[in-house]
Amino acid sequence: MSTNVLMKHTYINYPFYATKSEVAAEILSKHELEKVQASNPHNNKTVLFTIGYEGISLEEYLVRLLKNDVKVLVDVRNNPLSMKYGFSKSQLKGYCESLGIKYIHVPEVGIRSEQRQELNTQADYDKLFTVYRKQNLTKTTKAQTEILRLLKENKRIALTCFEANICQCHRKHLAEAIETLPGFEYKVAHI
Repeated sequence: MSTNVLMKHTYINYPFYATKSEVAAEILSKHELEKVQASNPHNNKTVLFTIGYEGISLEEYLVRLLKNDVKVLVDVRNNPLSMKYGFSKSQLKGYCESLGIKYIHVPEVGIRSEQRQELNTQADYDKLFTVYRKQNLTKTTKAQTEILRLLKENKRIALTCFEANICQCHRKHLAEAIETLPGFEYKVAHI
């Protein structure tokens, strides 16, 4: 197959994957393009998502954001560097913004690297999060309120960090703290 024929075949059979295409309008008929547009997730329900990138590819991560119609990705890592391709701050910001997802980094709600050492059991994580809730969350209500403002303004935002298991990530406790803020009346979903 030629490149255009292969792309057209893919777009017709998997229209979601053409929703961000720059060439779909050139290779698809009007009817085929309408199917692509109909497969683009649109949701007006306000949801605070959380997502970790451990164990998944950059592509799967971005697809999860797109399928959940996330408008803003809020990186809550204290130090937004990653050994995993695509997840360091500048790379992740570039990929998100190329898909129409705004990227914001809020380092003050993260956990410093030196605090995240020797986490071998769930009990180790639980001790860390007890300290995090007492020492960090009580001092970052301004940042939490800003995240709530972003949620109200954009309706669908996601807090992101590394850990896949929500019970081993501070973003769970951050989301719970944001849920207690005045004016929070929305759903929280871990994707």
